[in-house]
Amino acid sequence: MPDKIKCIFNWSGGKDSALALYYCLKNPELDIKYLVTTINDAADRISMHGVRTELLIKQAESIGIPLYQIRLPEMPGMTEYNDVMRAHLSRLSAEGITHSIFGDIFLEDLRNYRDARLAEVNMKGIYPLWKRDTRKLIDEFLHLGFGTVIACTQEELGELAGQEITKQLINDLPATVDVCGENGEFHTYAFKGPIFKEEIKYKTGEKIFKEYKAPNKAGDDCAGSDRVKKTGFWYCDLLPI
Repeated sequence: MPDKIKCIFNWSGGKDSALALYYCLKNPELDIKYLVTTINDAADRISMHGVRTELLIKQAESIGIPLYQIRLPEMPGMTEYNDVMRAHLSRLSAEGITHSIFGDIFLEDLRNYRDARLAEVNMKGIYPLWKRDTRKLIDEFLHLGFGTVIACTQEELGELAGQEITKQLINDLPATVDVCGENGEFHTYAFKGPIFKEEIKYKTGEKIFKEYKAPNKAGDDCAGSDRVKKTGFWYCDLLPI
């Protein structure tokens, strides 16, 4: 029997990560060693999404895969971000890990960025959701029994922050919004589904608005990218119960 492919899974905590992980756990060729998440060290929250690290830890415990945290300053520059990520990826590569899994769907520039950075440490990317129709993906996500709540939205979608995704919510989205939020329209926190041993209990807290004067130029969906212009985001604080 051939050796399994040793992988890390880039875990954002959201619905696309959850569905991609669901597929990967069914693939007998993959051996996922860690869930890797970038953390805003100052706030102790998932970078960009603003979800508390405590809730991230609960996800990893319920999934049963060790969590590997990469701590970053609040607004790292491109060079700083790349240096930190390269150091961690080199460490993981030294453990025999050869592949890195992502939940990206159709952003070509982001995939190219990821693949170029991975090549620097002799690793390759795996993209289980790549080029899938986003409407079919969200329908499948809900059909499988996953549950997810919107933790962060772009400024114009602020009323959605704190709402759980349902078929009705998806149907009511403006035509200009991707139903999976693949263009950064919104970010989510997955709290139940077939990859979890038990549902993660939470309650919604304060909603706050933050405006960013410049894009975060880190090439990671958890940390932002050059696609994001000067804009603001609504965050709904999710509190563990």
